[in-house]
Amino acid sequence: MWFVEYRELIKILTISDLKVKYQSSVLGFAWSMLNPLLMMLILYLVFSNVFRATEDQFALYLLIGVISWRFFANGTTSAINVIVKNSSLVTKIFIPREVLVLSTILSALISSLLEFLVLIPLLILLGAGLSPYILFFLIIHGIYFLIVYGISLILAALYVYYRDLDQIWNVVMQMGFFLSPVVYPLSTVPTKYIDYYMLNPITGIIQMYRNVLLYHQLPQAGDIAFALAAGFSIVIIGSYVFKRFERGFAEEI
Repeated sequence: MWFVEYRELIKILTISDLKVKYQSSVLGFAWSMLNPLLMMLILYLVFSNVFRATEDQFALYLLIGVISWRFFANGTTSAINVIVKNSSLVTKIFIPREVLVLSTILSALISSLLEFLVLIPLLILLGAGLSPYILFFLIIHGIYFLIVYGISLILAALYVYYRDLDQIWNVVMQMGFFLSPVVYPLSTVPTKYIDYYMLNPITGIIQMYRNVLLYHQLPQAGDIAFALAAGFSIVIIGSYVFKRFERGFAEEI
């Protein structure tokens, strides 16, 4: 497989992306945690009187939702222009172009894992504690990676031909933030729409994060199976679309 043959290049590109992301920042990685914390604070002030829950629990509920969403938003937004941005690698060197997308999403994955790692002390300090079910976190995050990577393949391929896609995707991200249970519980979704709402695999992913981190509940086998099926399906579709458009990358760039 290409990702095994080019594993060293993927490693180099991933590390390079992380360095570029943080080297020009005074606070470096600290911004990765400050951003969701500040967003959580704003959302808490806005929604704390709308949804009735204990203060500490609602703060953690929001923070888990925000960090979960950031992986999807940061990963896809970074990957959308990765082919165009690395035009020299695309036109002058023969490598599987998927390497560029994969390394970008791996960089976002590492940042996301560090953000979740910083969340653990907050779970303890604010009284939520930890349970053995936290071990399921890696499974959930692995499935989420498949979803983000598959969508990023589609976006990166289409952006080569349609340069307005990044603006459209920014609007989609704003809509998706409120169409996923980042700031509100599922109980607020009207019953007649809940079946359609749950078709969004990110909804199930965010709920499973909260189950294992906040509520100390075992994820339902059906939820994991649906998310896994969605993840593999999106990767397959993404790979097909990417290969279909890849033929004209050099000419379009």
